[in-house]
Amino acid sequence: MALERSELADNALQCLHDEGYDAPYNTQSLNHQTMVFVQGRDAESLDGKWNFCVDLLDTGLRQKWFSMLPQAAEDRLEPYDYDPYLGEQVTIPSNWQMLKEKWYFFEGSAWYTRPLAVDKVSADERKFLRIGAAQYDCKVFLNGAFLGNHYGGSTPFFVELTDKLQEGENWLMLCVNNTRTTDRVPMRNTDWFNYGGVYREVALYTTPKTILRDLFVALVPDSAYNKISIEAQVDGPAVGDVSISIPDLGIQASITPDAEGLAKIIIDASPELWSPENPRLYDITATVGDDQVTDRVGFRQIEQTGADLFLNGKPLFLRGISVHEDDAETGKVTSEADIRRRFSHARELNCNFLRLAHYPHHELASQIADEMGFLLWEEIPVYWAIDFENPATLRDAENQLIELIKRDRNRASVVIWSVGNENPDSDPRLNFMRSLVETAKQFDPTRLTSAACLINHAKNKIEDRLSDYIDVIGINEYYGWYEENFEDLIEIGLNSSPEKPVVISETGADADISATGPKKGLFSEAYQTHVYERQIETLRTLDYVKGISPWILYDFRVERRQNVFQQGTNKKGLIAGDKQTKKEAFHKLAAFYASKRHEIEAD
Repeated sequence: MALERSELADNALQCLHDEGYDAPYNTQSLNHQTMVFVQGRDAESLDGKWNFCVDLLDTGLRQKWFSMLPQAAEDRLEPYDYDPYLGEQVTIPSNWQMLKEKWYFFEGSAWYTRPLAVDKVSADERKFLRIGAAQYDCKVFLNGAFLGNHYGGSTPFFVELTDKLQEGENWLMLCVNNTRTTDRVPMRNTDWFNYGGVYREVALYTTPKTILRDLFVALVPDSAYNKISIEAQVDGPAVGDVSISIPDLGIQASITPDAEGLAKIIIDASPELWSPENPRLYDITATVGDDQVTDRVGFRQIEQTGADLFLNGKPLFLRGISVHEDDAETGKVTSEADIRRRFSHARELNCNFLRLAHYPHHELASQIADEMGFLLWEEIPVYWAIDFENPATLRDAENQLIELIKRDRNRASVVIWSVGNENPDSDPRLNFMRSLVETAKQFDPTRLTSAACLINHAKNKIEDRLSDYIDVIGINEYYGWYEENFEDLIEIGLNSSPEKPVVISETGADADISATGPKKGLFSEAYQTHVYERQIETLRTLDYVKGISPWILYDFRVERRQNVFQQGTNKKGLIAGDKQTKKEAFHKLAAFYASKRHEIEAD
C-alpha cells in the first residue's frame, strides 16, 4: 500500500478507487497526422531485450510506474509492486502469448522498458520513435513524461522525442493493452487470435529540422498512362523547394511548397507499366534542404468499368488466396522469410492476387509484392458487429485506414482498400462505411474500394446497400460448409446481375489432415476437396465474378474453434499449420487458376 501513499500517486489512496485512471493517457494523439515517411532513411533499431511485466489490473497506470526513477533496491524507502528497471526481460518484437504458457490467454496491459542512450542533443536535429505495430492501445512515456497513445493493433505510429530527450541515459516505457472492447476496431468478437504486445520492429530516426513528412507518387488514373502525380508534405522551417529525381525516366523537377508545406506537381512521363507479368519499379529521390528520402515505385492503373476489372487497360481476373499473419511458433510476428514463403506458395497456386486479412499486414508484404508481381487487397478490421453509432469507433477506424493508406499508397501491388468484413446491413453501418469509402478516396483516388458484403438469403441474391458506394463487391460465401445447401449458390448465381465486379473474398471448408483427422465427412480432406470442386464448377460460369480469394492459405490459431478436430485452430488452410504440408484442395485450386490464366492470355 505504500506506493499508493507516495508522492507518485498524488492523492493518497484515490488511485485504488478511481476507475477514470486511464482518461489522462487516452488522448489518441499518436495518429496519422504524426506519421513520418521513412523509406530510404537510416534507422537505429531498438529491437532486442526490454524489461517486461504483465499488469492485469492496470496497477501501473494507477500507481504511475512510469514516474519511478532508477534506484537500487536497498535505497528505496517504500515497498513497490514492480520495478521498471530490473527483473524479467522479453525480446521485441514478440507476442507475449508465445513466450510463456501462463500468458497464453492473457488480455490486459503489459509494460516494456528500456534505456535509450543519447550522446548529445543537437539543436539542428529531430528524433522520431517509430513503432511498427503494438496490439492494441500503446501509451508512450519517456523519462517519466507521458508523450501520447495510439489506437490500432496493426498500423505504425510515431512519437517525436526531440524536445524530451536528455544527454546521457534516457528511459523509454510502453504500456500496451490488448483488451477487446465493444468500441474498438475490431470489437470483442473476432475470428482470429487476439495476440498482445509490441510485435513489429521499433526504431529511432534522426532527421534535420525540416523534413519530408510524406511522399505520394502515382500514375495519373486517366487511361493515358503518360502523367505522374507527385505530392510531398514538408514539415519544419522553410528551406526552399522540393527536388524530385526519377533517373530512369529522365525526370528532374523542383516544386515549391505552399503555405501549408504541400508541394504538388504533375509530370509528363511514359513509364514502363507495372504488372504481375512485368513488375517494373523505378527509383525515386525527394530532397528538401538537408533531408532526403527514397522509394521504389511502380506505375500502373487499376480500373473498374461496369462488372469488369482492368489493369493497364487489359481485362483482369484476380486469381487469389486469403492470408493471415499467424505462425505456430512466433504468433503474429512475421519476417521477410515468412512473407516470401507465402508468396512462393501463392505462386505455386498460380495466383496473381492475395487478400491480406483482416487487418494491415507488415509493410514488407506490399514491398515484396511490388518486387515479385502480386496484386493485393489490404483492409482494416471493421469486422462483424462494430459499434457503428459511436463517433469514437468511427474515429478509430478512419485513423487506421489513413495510416494504412499513407504507409502503402506508393506500392503498385496494392489495388484495393477494403473497409469492412461481413457487417450487418443497417443505416448506422451504411453511414459508417460510406464515410470510410469517402476517406479512402480522399487520401488515395488511384485505387479501388471494396468490402465483404452480404447476400440476401431470403431472395438468394447478392444484395447489399453498401455495394452502391464501393468499386468491387466482396462476397464471403461458404456453400458446402456453413451453408449446407449448395444448390442455393447456383440459384444466387442465376438471380444476381450486379453492375460491379464481384470478388469471392472467402470460401472454403476445414480439413484436419492429422493422424486423428476423419477420413470422410465434415473436417476430412476429402470433404474439403469436394467443396472446392463444386465451388470451382459453379463460380467459373459467372461472368461477373472477377476474382476469388478462398479462405485460407495456412491453418491458423483462433480461440473460438474448439471441436475435437480444430482444437483452437481454423483448419480451412490449403496448407497445414506447419506451412509445408499441402492438402489435396491446394492442387485443385492451382489447376483451376492455371486454366484461368491461359484463358486470359488467349483472349
